[in-house]
Order: sequence, then structure tokens, then C-alpha cells
Amino acid sequence: MILRLRNAVLLLSLPLLAACATTAPATTRSQTPADTTRRAATAAPTEEVAKYRPVFVLPFASGAAAPATPKPAAPPVPKTTAPAPTNQVNAQVEQRLRDQAFTNQNVKYISGFRVRAYLGLERDQVMSIRRQVISRYPDETDYITFKQPVYRLYIGDYATKLDAARGLARVRQFVPRAELEPMQVLLNKVP
Repeated sequence: MILRLRNAVLLLSLPLLAACATTAPATTRSQTPADTTRRAATAAPTEEVAKYRPVFVLPFASGAAAPATPKPAAPPVPKTTAPAPTNQVNAQVEQRLRDQAFTNQNVKYISGFRVRAYLGLERDQVMSIRRQVISRYPDETDYITFKQPVYRLYIGDYATKLDAARGLARVRQFVPRAELEPMQVLLNKVP
């Protein structure tokens, strides 16, 4: 019941709104909108700022006399010295650095990249690709993983993607379908 009443009131009010809109005074329609453009301020600055403007000397040709330009007097620049470091702050920083260095000595793996040179079912093919890569690049490390029935051959331990892309370019000579894979890599190869 209430819903029908509300709909009836809304339906009856629409013609009234339309009639009000058409009977608006003509003077309001023909008026131009107010000018909203920003006008430049004509007030002069309160402080003389010309002394702060830089003065550039134009380069002159050799043999020609340098033009005499008056140079404005520069205000003297006060000399400031850096504050002296305090001992307790340096000792604290040194201790934190020693702690961080000790922690970093125990890190063996980092997030890096390896080149996946082979992914397939044939052991002979994995071994032949491995021999090709190792014979050409003996300093590269290789990892063969076997999860039945799939063999995977990974080449290198790269910390950055840029180094990994270089390694990928070298391996693609032998295996055009080689790809980069992000994984945990060995940080220090030296035992």
C-alpha cells in the first residue's frame, strides 16, 4: 500500500517538474556564464629578488676583448662546519655492522636463477647436452634432477637476472628451448 502511494506521488510530480522547467524566466537563460579565467596579479613583489638571480658571462671569441659587465656584489656566505661525530653512535653502528657481517657469513643460499637446459624423458639426451655445455664452459655448474620419469638439467647459479640472461644466451647455442627458472641458488661455490 505504501509502495503504491509513493509511486503515485512520484508519477504525479513529474509533470509539475517539467512545467516548472519550461516556465523559467528568460533572463536567466540568456545570461552568459561568469568569467572564470584567472587574471594575472598586477601587484609588485614586496622584496627585491634581483640580487638572487644568477649572472652568466657569455663566451667571447679569442682575440676579442671581453665585454665589461658589472657584477653584482654577492653577499658573504657564512662558513659552516660539520658537527663532530659522537663516539656512542659510531660504536653502536660498528656493533650492528659486525652483527650483520656475522649473520651474512652463515647464509648459504639466495633467491636467484638457473637455466633449465633440458626437461624430458631420455637420460642419454640429458647427458649429451651436459657434456656439450661442460666441454665449452667448464666453470659452469650443472645439476641433473630426476623425478620419475622426468629428467631436468639446470646450468649455473646466477644471483641476478642479468647474469642469468647472459648464461641463457650461452646455453641456447646448444639447446634453443632453454629457459630461466627462479630458484634458490648456492651463494658461495668456494668450499
